[in-house]
Amino acid sequence: MPLLRAILVFLSLGAMTSAAIACPDTNLYGDTYELSGSDLYNPQSVELTAGGDQQITGCGIKFGSDRGSGYVTVEPDFSLNMSDMQYYSLAISVVSDCDSILLINTGSVNWYYDDDDNGNYDAKIVLTRPSNGWLDVWVGTHNGVLCDAVLSLETFKR
Repeated sequence: MPLLRAILVFLSLGAMTSAAIACPDTNLYGDTYELSGSDLYNPQSVELTAGGDQQITGCGIKFGSDRGSGYVTVEPDFSLNMSDMQYYSLAISVVSDCDSILLINTGSVNWYYDDDDNGNYDAKIVLTRPSNGWLDVWVGTHNGVLCDAVLSLETFKR
């Protein structure tokens, strides 16, 4: 009987631990903006704090790009309602004081991740055929440490 009790305690603790894991949530909104492809033909940048306390490893996200680890907040940093994107590709990049990551969920429900494609341990994702609709953006860090960062968005004609 003590063995059975130990197993039940172990299983219940495991269930509580997995319930405590929080992952990026596309049902939440970050700072919300409405932007079009032509709006971003001139680069737009915003300062923010990169990082968060939620590790993305183990969230079951199926990335359409690089795969990796990092820490973000549960809610996106930005929720962008994109329009008139059919003629553009979209570059989203980070410059930071740390090892940044970029996590994106598109309006067509595709996930993208990057760690270092912008050089100097900074992230960059280029969407060659971005869709209209919501684009959620998380700017995180590789190790969970918060740092100052600048997020930039720019479109290019295809």
